[in-house]
Amino acid sequence: MPRRGGLPASAADRRPPPLLLLLRLLLLAAPLQPGRGLNLCTSGSATSCEECLLIHPKCAWCSKEEFGSTKSITSRCDFLQNLIANGCAGAIENPRSSISVVKNIPLSSKGSGQTHLDVTQIMPQKVALNLRPGDKTSFRVQVRQVEDYPVDLYYLMDLSLSMNDDLDNIRNLGTKLAEEMRKLTSNFRLGFGSFVDKNISPFSYTAPRYQNNPCIGYKLFPSCVPSFGFRHLLSLTDKVDRFNEEVQKQKVSRNRDAPEGGFDAILQAAVCKEKIGWRKEASHLLVFTTDDVPHIALDGKLGGLVQPHDGQCHLNEANEYSASSQLDYPSLALLGEKLAENNIHLIFAVTKNHYILYKNFTALIPGTTVEILHKDSKNIIELIVKAYNSIRSKVELTVWDSPEDVGLTFTATCQDGLSYPGLRKCGDLKIGDTVSFEVAVEARSCPAENTSHTFTIKPAGFRDTLEVAVTYSCLCGCTDHAMPASSKCSGNGTYTCGLCECDAGYLGARCECEEGASGDVHQAMCREAEGKPLCSGRGECSCNQCLCYESEFGNIYGPFCECDDFSCARYKGVLCSGHGECHCGECKCHAGYIGDNCNCSTETDGCVSSDGQMCSGRGSCICGKCQCTEPGAFGETCEKCPTCPGVCSTKRDCIECKLFNSGRLADNQTCQKHCKDEIITTVDVLETDDPNAILCAYPVNNCVMKFTYLELASGKSHLTVLKEPACSSAPSAVTIVLAVIGSVVLIGIILLGLWKLLVTIHDRREFDRFQSERSRARYEMASNPLYRKPISTHNVEFTFNKLNKSYNGTVD
Repeated sequence: MPRRGGLPASAADRRPPPLLLLLRLLLLAAPLQPGRGLNLCTSGSATSCEECLLIHPKCAWCSKEEFGSTKSITSRCDFLQNLIANGCAGAIENPRSSISVVKNIPLSSKGSGQTHLDVTQIMPQKVALNLRPGDKTSFRVQVRQVEDYPVDLYYLMDLSLSMNDDLDNIRNLGTKLAEEMRKLTSNFRLGFGSFVDKNISPFSYTAPRYQNNPCIGYKLFPSCVPSFGFRHLLSLTDKVDRFNEEVQKQKVSRNRDAPEGGFDAILQAAVCKEKIGWRKEASHLLVFTTDDVPHIALDGKLGGLVQPHDGQCHLNEANEYSASSQLDYPSLALLGEKLAENNIHLIFAVTKNHYILYKNFTALIPGTTVEILHKDSKNIIELIVKAYNSIRSKVELTVWDSPEDVGLTFTATCQDGLSYPGLRKCGDLKIGDTVSFEVAVEARSCPAENTSHTFTIKPAGFRDTLEVAVTYSCLCGCTDHAMPASSKCSGNGTYTCGLCECDAGYLGARCECEEGASGDVHQAMCREAEGKPLCSGRGECSCNQCLCYESEFGNIYGPFCECDDFSCARYKGVLCSGHGECHCGECKCHAGYIGDNCNCSTETDGCVSSDGQMCSGRGSCICGKCQCTEPGAFGETCEKCPTCPGVCSTKRDCIECKLFNSGRLADNQTCQKHCKDEIITTVDVLETDDPNAILCAYPVNNCVMKFTYLELASGKSHLTVLKEPACSSAPSAVTIVLAVIGSVVLIGIILLGLWKLLVTIHDRREFDRFQSERSRARYEMASNPLYRKPISTHNVEFTFNKLNKSYNGTVD
């Protein structure tokens, strides 16, 4: 394998190395201008013209033989301006992305007044792009929905039993629908098909007694036709009477479960183009009417159908879906793909209770609309016309077969004249309106050599397309002038694009050294230590000597290109903080500065506060700046501290000296020095509702002077002071005496009131107890139990002697 300048390089490999990919991503994330900040063109260390082109679209390659100095290597990969400034004008490889319009037929204005195949609704029709990776190019696409465009409408109807009343209402649909559609287009054709469900269990009745009449035993509707998957009944025709005839022949059927096999029918109607009769030059409408939910992919497994749908046409000679019992139901993705391939607008006409489900389907199937169908289908004509107008009122671009290596972005310009980045559709259009889209194309990388791609842009539902052919500009023109065994490469290599690709066994910028034992020695002498890259990855080893690359940031030097004067520590983006010199990755600080990046000053003058203290006694001086340690302290010298003790007395001195020319700072110069950051305002009434303000007060002649103290964002202090001290008057003796007397009288009245209340409560309790005892007494109510007779009788026993005789008795 040839080597370029002693380093491995392969012109055939167009994929960028990982480092180049990383550098390119960084530059794309933060685009940089030549001469300012990091130059990724030179930092990428590209070893070939092709590698240089992959770094960034602004990078160019110099193929001039004599370029740069002999003592160092000037990067051949750089910004175009830098290469010209370095003397490479006329030998620069800098391909750009380009675009050419191959086919550009003007847009048509009408659809039916000319040969239908000549109708053009998109412009241009074919473009060719040649893309350089990362170099974005763009082109404009115009789309117009022409007037009087031919319309093919295929009516696909659910003929399950629940749609019986709908079938009665559409028996003359063809005539009425044709009348309405001819108001919109003079070229209208109509077709008809029907569906029920797969005629297998558990989807339909398969018992022998139901083979000819699945409605047996159903009292409400005892007779119906056997179930079927899909039946194509009428190809697209302009003879609407035939549509009416076919509809009148139809009878409903009956399936077992609620969901229907409508998606089978939609797919067959879309892909069986010849049998249905879709015209290439017409707008294709497929109206799907049902009153229930559909079966979808994987439902067929319930009936033992494990083979996915193949997306092909399976209509037999009788125009019936012949694979109904072999293939599963189609998926939403397959439906969307086949509808788009055949430019078909699908209109779901469904009952109100299933509207939300089918509305969700429209988000998954492009170019689909949904309308609410009345239970008896009486509004079907109005529905179709409304859906058609809705379809014709919007344009949406779709992309087919977009290559992985190509990125596309769209910007829509709609009828309001405004641009909408990232949008590829426009709505609220009228027939004949023209909208445009800006399509930006960018190649993300380079594919294999001689690779080309083609993709298609088309409006959803249109037959018109824009074909885009893409080639890639990944090779440099100078490679076509390669000189094998060139004397410029010591006869040991191929000279191409200003560099030598050395033959096997040779090394060096001019292929002047041989590989092998001596070659290994030469290489080893260019490594600082075993295992480290040649010349520290910042130069080339020319035999036994490193030639360092040039850098716009400074000098790269050292025997192994290991040193430079720009890779030292920075502070706020400034190398060595501007207070030192960078020597081989280390800052050498100037006098008065220390630290890894020389950002720490040893001076302390800036830390001395106005009162002569270091950091006002509230912090430490570190690197020439105060670091406040007292809670709440701040400022350049920690002089501000609303919550520190003694703040009010400090501010008091400034108030006295500035307002009243008194106090310990009364000297004018001293006052101006210490109070230069104080803004003093006098007020009649002091507001104290600011939570950030500190309230202070001090006595003045038996009065009190109040003020508030607030630190401003500017670093100054705002002092709000009362104009006059707040003084209180002595109380009146008469007032005090009257107040005391009044208080005593009031207390006496209150106590008397309490005593009276307690006595009343006691009396009431005693009276209640008396009443209770009286009610319990047992005596004649006519007598008074308290009355006593005034006469009482007492018997007294006594003994006395009378005439020496003893007598016992009583005395009354």
